[in-house]
Amino acid sequence: MKPEASGAAQALWHDGWYRYARALASPNFGPRPAGADVDLIVLHSISLPPGQYGTGQVHKLFMNELDWDAHPYFQGIRGMQVSAHFFITRDGRLWQFVSCDQRAWHAGQSSYRGRGNCNDDSIGIELEGLEGGLFEAAQYETLSSICAELLRHYPVRHIAGHEHVASGRKQDPGPGFEWPQLQDSLGLPAKCFPERY
Repeated sequence: MKPEASGAAQALWHDGWYRYARALASPNFGPRPAGADVDLIVLHSISLPPGQYGTGQVHKLFMNELDWDAHPYFQGIRGMQVSAHFFITRDGRLWQFVSCDQRAWHAGQSSYRGRGNCNDDSIGIELEGLEGGLFEAAQYETLSSICAELLRHYPVRHIAGHEHVASGRKQDPGPGFEWPQLQDSLGLPAKCFPERY
């Protein structure tokens, strides 16, 4: 459940859609459970095919439009239906695929801060990148900006990686992600982040 926002904040959001993101509505979402507090941001990394950037294939995956025969890697994810709320490209462009008021399909089987099913009460942000690799300055700038807006608009109290909410199953965004940089840019205490980056 989201708190009431000021007039200025409301101008930036409409039914969970952020004004300054490029919108592309994925069919892969559902309602959040009644009374869910959106208090977690989950960070991911993705590129399709892995390590190739700017291909547009991530967009197609989230829209269920990926040609499974276009690359051998796609055979391993054939039929997958996933989404994230946001996707940040290597040059810092921000895309939104699911309203933040809805449940995107990004975390899968997961548990964090004593609760399971992290999709129920989290916002998923995908960074275009390779698991364990480095990210661009433009991506950190955009990520810091959207996280700051989410902190103002939703009762977010935690930011974690997919590797933290699905430990042993996922490793993204991985060791190449600069957690201290994000923490410093947002001015949040250490308790808002995983104990071990």
